[in-house]
Amino acid sequence: MFFISPVLVPALFWGSTLLLFFQILSFQQGKILEKLGICNDLTILRAAVNGIPPWRDSKLLIKDLTVDEVPLRIYQPKSPPTGKRRGILYFHGGAGTFGSISKKWASFIFQVKSKPLHFCLQACVSQCLYRLSPEHPYPGQYFDCLNATLYFMRNLEEYHVDPGLIILSGDSCGANFATVICQILLNDRDLPKVRAQVLLYPGLQGLDFHLPSYQQNAFVPILSRKMIIYFCFRYLNKKPTFWKEVLQNSHVPDSMRHQYKKWVSADLIPDEFKVRGYVPTKPASYKPEVHEAIKEILAITFSPLLAEDSIICQLPESLIVTCEFDVLRDDGLLYKRRLEENGVRVTWYHCENGFHGILAFFVSLHGWHTLEARDKNLHEDTSTTQKC
Repeated sequence: MFFISPVLVPALFWGSTLLLFFQILSFQQGKILEKLGICNDLTILRAAVNGIPPWRDSKLLIKDLTVDEVPLRIYQPKSPPTGKRRGILYFHGGAGTFGSISKKWASFIFQVKSKPLHFCLQACVSQCLYRLSPEHPYPGQYFDCLNATLYFMRNLEEYHVDPGLIILSGDSCGANFATVICQILLNDRDLPKVRAQVLLYPGLQGLDFHLPSYQQNAFVPILSRKMIIYFCFRYLNKKPTFWKEVLQNSHVPDSMRHQYKKWVSADLIPDEFKVRGYVPTKPASYKPEVHEAIKEILAITFSPLLAEDSIICQLPESLIVTCEFDVLRDDGLLYKRRLEENGVRVTWYHCENGFHGILAFFVSLHGWHTLEARDKNLHEDTSTTQKC
């Protein structure tokens, strides 16, 4: 009997629709509208995404404030605290160019109980509406997220948060921001240490766009391989003149490719993830003009996967979620490997029927349990290595 997973049903409809919508606007009609002086592709995309009404939760107390010109939203349970709470900072995805804070993510975090980190109702969640590129140029998003984090850490008493239970989290590019902020805070001895980082299908490197997951999921909704490159250019406020060359990795100098091969390489991806249509490719020739056009994506800020071992080994316990039908899958797998090799405890969830942005479709408790119960291929792998 032929069976279609219920997890893929919304992906087939909404994912395909969104992919077609994004690509048409991003590469064709969006540019036409921009030339006519009406609006640009990001304006339409933001309107479509932000037009989704937020999910209300009567059990949450919500406080909106502004920190250094950055909107911040604090969620707390209305029930009085019975003790110190966990403090969870969450950074939303959207390629640094769209997306917003939303009650649905906070409600999801409050309702899901994750075994290794024990999220529960005794928590305080802070969401940062970092200012978007290109209006607020890169790397301003990192500074916004850092300032929001510093504010939260310096006001823990007000929110009844235990300084030993601070968690940084995010999805997609928000997971990238969380990773970078974790690395930055390692040098600040006057602040509480981050207890854990939670990274949902993170994007962590701009070095290799020929990893197995980029090949296998090049045309899979809702994030295609071409869209990854396009949004990199949009995020950096640059014209995507060399997007085809970047797809071929022509932006990477030979010396850098050799230097980081120990951390970013298809050879490091387990064989079980290569059986679905992966074909090893010959490295493309380096083109200096392409490198100059988009060299920012090779910096540690954009690609925290490339941080030195001396930084990685100090990072906190981590929860990483990857999805099989996601171009960014291998970024998560490679970061998991790096953390474990440096003695950092990692809990890994891999959803074999999952796709990028899946939590947008399963943000309620019922929805997540439906996903978890029906996806028989949802794996959990917890390392037991000690932190260095």
